[in-house]
Amino acid sequence: MHPAISVILFTVTSGAGFGAVALIGAGYPLSDNPVFFFLTALVAGALAVIGLASSTFHLGHPERAWRAFSQWRSSWLSREGVASVIALTLFGIFVLARLFTDLPTQGLGWAVSAFSIATVFTTSMIYAQLRTVPHWHSWLTPAVYLAFSLASGFLLVAAAGKASALGEIPVALIAMLILLIAWALKIVWWQRAAGASLASRGMTSGSATGLGKIGEVRLLERPHTGGNYLTREMVHQIGRKHAAKLRFIALVIGAALPVVIAAAVAWWEFATPVLGLAFVAMLAGLFVERWLFFAEAKHSVSLYYE
Repeated sequence: MHPAISVILFTVTSGAGFGAVALIGAGYPLSDNPVFFFLTALVAGALAVIGLASSTFHLGHPERAWRAFSQWRSSWLSREGVASVIALTLFGIFVLARLFTDLPTQGLGWAVSAFSIATVFTTSMIYAQLRTVPHWHSWLTPAVYLAFSLASGFLLVAAAGKASALGEIPVALIAMLILLIAWALKIVWWQRAAGASLASRGMTSGSATGLGKIGEVRLLERPHTGGNYLTREMVHQIGRKHAAKLRFIALVIGAALPVVIAAAVAWWEFATPVLGLAFVAMLAGLFVERWLFFAEAKHSVSLYYE
């Protein structure tokens, strides 16, 4: 599949933003200073909004994006839109209530968390539901999306929060644990995807054309003499060597570096804002990981072109 920059930006930044929003709603201890609290909430919400807005640039007619909301009964894309609007609306009310009233906000906060997590889940299901893309069609896809969302969101709120420990466990050690779990899931995802070819799912040129029962089907000439929408969006080639290098880069920048930073914070008792460096590093690694997520995926329509 074509790794569109707008979609990569959307899935990475909105995931981090909604992960942070979910943790803030769940009651992660942020600064008692109202200005710092507002700025932290603003950054989390802005990441979510920027990600959602960037996704519209991948549409042929961005001005018609609002129409997607009407298909929530059958479309994961529509459900994502509905869940995100509810989550951000509730989050705005939650932040205002915390800043300007003495009303209890715990129940509202949990609702914010639930809809934020639901938004990330619906985003992942846009891809996980596609049987035509074996790389994505797995329960591991939503698991990875949710894990990365919570891991990156935790690094953000931990860097801005006032807590150096949650209970008896230092915040930096919790960050390390979440990071290791998230990237372990991704490694398992990569291993599963390596064997999830079109052929392994029974998809061949014969099944695509319906002529397989007659005999072996092979391409004589391509359907088109030039490029078209399908070849641009659904057919993308990346060499195994390049994929392996990019996976290594993603693991070094997005996993190893944040873990080392978190370990340094825990060992030398640095201030938790240092975890902001881990957050930036993880986002950089996730951009590489998400580029591969799309570039390595092979849609069944490619069977007509090879």
